[in-house]
Amino acid sequence: MSTTFYIPAVNIMGEGALNDAIKQIETLGFKQALLVTDLGMTKLGVSAEVETLLKKHGVECRIYDGVQPNPTVENVKAGLDVLHTHRCDCVISLGGGSAHDCAKGIALVATNGGHISDYEGVDVSKKPQLPLISINTTAGTASEMTRFCIITDQKRHIKMAIVDQNVTPILSVNDPRLMAGMPASLTAATGMDALTHAIEAYVSTAATPITDACAIKAIEIIRDNLSEAVHNGTNMLAREQMAYAQFLAGMAFNNASLGYVHAMAHQLGGFYDLPHGVCNAILLPHVQRYNAQVAAPRLKVVAKALGVEVHGLDNKAGADAAIAAIVALSRQVNIPAGLTELGAKAADFATLATNAMKDACGITNPIQPNHAEVVAIFKAAM
Repeated sequence: MSTTFYIPAVNIMGEGALNDAIKQIETLGFKQALLVTDLGMTKLGVSAEVETLLKKHGVECRIYDGVQPNPTVENVKAGLDVLHTHRCDCVISLGGGSAHDCAKGIALVATNGGHISDYEGVDVSKKPQLPLISINTTAGTASEMTRFCIITDQKRHIKMAIVDQNVTPILSVNDPRLMAGMPASLTAATGMDALTHAIEAYVSTAATPITDACAIKAIEIIRDNLSEAVHNGTNMLAREQMAYAQFLAGMAFNNASLGYVHAMAHQLGGFYDLPHGVCNAILLPHVQRYNAQVAAPRLKVVAKALGVEVHGLDNKAGADAAIAAIVALSRQVNIPAGLTELGAKAADFATLATNAMKDACGITNPIQPNHAEVVAIFKAAM
């Protein structure tokens, strides 16, 4: 059976990557960019820095900085209005997953028309999006290099999963200098998001030797660097290593897809407007405990990548060790212990489970749960 491997055509990484990327943008011949970001980037002066660099290289810039932490269909529409008003010929996203996902939605609708909700699902669009360059400032979502786009529909209280090769950026940028200002809590949440990507890709039914290699290496780097990046954010080596780890995890899940951690986390985020990385981190051990019914051998390999001595352990014990190691790392970086701390309510779980079972990310989970089992996982994570 054939497989397809998706990745942006150009990816620039390491200290100084931003300056190199601006030069690359100039050579692409764009003249009027829409810069999609959030107010935080504007207040920190990062948006202005990028705008100035672009102008020095002949690219005018219009800024849309209304992106919310969980970008909405309204954010996409507002950004699209700015793009049309100023006849922008490309889109540049600046920030973490929220900015990148919103920019993907804008760029996709710009060329395909209609409404962003028209593209929910897998490969629904017909045309390539407007050229998108993604400048990353967090180490977690890998949205700067994936074909995944998550947009919140506030009317339906859900997160729409758009998985489409046409939302893949043409250029991704990971400069750890832009990540140095991330607070510890965000560093922890995005790092655990990257770990979730790697583990879900590794146990996915669509895993390949290529995605396996990316996933395991990502887990090993996260094991060695996440805690240091959280507790000593000025350590640029740890920041750079986490940038590589989240990119590797992105390569894995961009091609092997994900599982029920994400399918369920999307519902928590859409229903309660909760941080995605934290939801993933809380759900991760509970979903893998369920998955261990069929994925124990693979979870034993995950345990080894997390630094557990697995020699002499059978598959079940190895899977248990992996789950214990995930919980330990979450505690080490101060992730909340359960969904109760986030304000989730058991009365909502039946609705959340129904929506999770419709999420495209769940298709490649190693075992398909029924509704009662999804509700039970939510309850276990309380």
